[in-house]
Amino acid sequence: MDAVLQALSDGSRRTVLEALRDGPASVNELAALLPIARPGVSRHLRVLREAGLVDVQSEAQRRIYSLRPEPLAELDDWLGRYRALWEQRLDALHTEVARGKRNRRSTS
Repeated sequence: MDAVLQALSDGSRRTVLEALRDGPASVNELAALLPIARPGVSRHLRVLREAGLVDVQSEAQRRIYSLRPEPLAELDDWLGRYRALWEQRLDALHTEVARGKRNRRSTS
């Protein structure tokens, strides 16, 4: 999971993943989305591939990248424990806000 978090820490790599969410894309299509030189795009794709977030297939001279959702599902499971903690706290805050509004109305 550390490799996934490291890969996701970069905005360019997140842009690539967002593009791949819509379907497979070639290196050139992905490079067109980023304001960096092609070698930089290739380095970002290598990081994503090593983290298990993308698959690559060769079609003649082209490399086609596709999203692998499994590592993101693992990350979502891990974050779920923290999400539940915040949801409980937000629910408690909502209850207190509602209680405060009721108290102000009853004293007015």
